[in-house]
Amino acid sequence: MAARANALRSPAAPRRRPARRKPAARRSPSRIKWDRIGRIALTVVLAAVLYSYLNPAIDFVKTYTATTAAKEKLHTLLHENKHLHRSVQSADDPIVVDRKARAMGMVAEGETPVVIRGLN
Repeated sequence: MAARANALRSPAAPRRRPARRKPAARRSPSRIKWDRIGRIALTVVLAAVLYSYLNPAIDFVKTYTATTAAKEKLHTLLHENKHLHRSVQSADDPIVVDRKARAMGMVAEGETPVVIRGLN
């Protein structure tokens, strides 16, 4: 391909050479240690990210402990609620009414009250 390009060129045209590269300018060594600055910046960013997660983590722990305490109280109240429901349902039972009346010292019609002393 290069031979064909040279054949098409006129013989009188001079060949062009690429320009010489300029030598790289000598620089003095940098006083700034960029790798150290990069590490410090990365450490600061990591600390900022960890700090931003600190408050939500504390809130999560507080919420978890509050939820556990609320669940315990809920179970206690549910147990008490069941006990009260049983008491309300059994309050209309004639046997329970009779037992509570006798505990208060009442007697049924036709019965004579008898008091026995000295049974300690």
